Amino acid sequence: MNRGRLLIIGVVALALGAVTSLMVYRNLQAHANPNAPPTEDVVLATDDLQVGTKISDRDLKVVRLPSTDLPPNRFRQKSKIIGRGVILPIAKGEFILPNKLAGENAGSGLAGLIPPGMRAMSVRVTDTSSVAGFVLPGTRVDVLLTGNPGGANEQQTTTVLENVTVIATGQKLERSSGSDAQTASVITLLVSPDDAAKLTLASTEGQIQLVLRNSLDTQSQKTSVSSGSLYNLAPPKTVAHAKAKRVVPATVAPYMIEIYKGDKKEESKF
Repeated sequence: MNRGRLLIIGVVALALGAVTSLMVYRNLQAHANPNAPPTEDVVLATDDLQVGTKISDRDLKVVRLPSTDLPPNRFRQKSKIIGRGVILPIAKGEFILPNKLAGENAGSGLAGLIPPGMRAMSVRVTDTSSVAGFVLPGTRVDVLLTGNPGGANEQQTTTVLENVTVIATGQKLERSSGSDAQTASVITLLVSPDDAAKLTLASTEGQIQLVLRNSLDTQSQKTSVSSGSLYNLAPPKTVAHAKAKRVVPATVAPYMIEIYKGDKKEESKF
């Protein structure tokens, strides 16, 4: 019985000693650096998260960092992030920020990439019309239409849409590593409802061509060209037709010449 009591007293003493040591350590730390900034919990990514990923608990970790070094709008709890979709790539160890996530209950995959009020629409392309596969997710394009408006004999090409974002090539929501081309027969564009209607009509009117543009170039340059303007044809010659006209000579007054022979005078008219 005495041995049991001694054992309990020893355990309690060890526990009290550990708690006392921890309190002393924290007090020493506080006195050693009284100006240390406050810290707080923040959520980081435990691995690279690709576009379209649905975030789970294992993709996140909570660490404590100085508040002065944290970005605005950071997340402090995993529960605010789990189940949301990724719309921009997130690197391992990176802060999880709202602008890289789909809205709550928006889901993941392609649907999670579509902002409110916008639509995703796919168009069929070839290697030529997709700029040899360099139309990749995240790039921007113009959409051109070539057809015969109103059944005219002369073909015409016009700009239908400008500065449209590509959100998928085939079933890929992100570009491959590096700048390699991605071959796909279908390109998905992010458009407004009105532009979706224009694109649908254009697909039935003629041939669609995508034109790759610099993402920093936002200037509008709509064009329209007809097939006749491509040929440097000389203008038709104008043929002048002369009309015969009768010319009536004008009446000329006669000249009078006086000729003297001795004392005789003679007059002659010319």
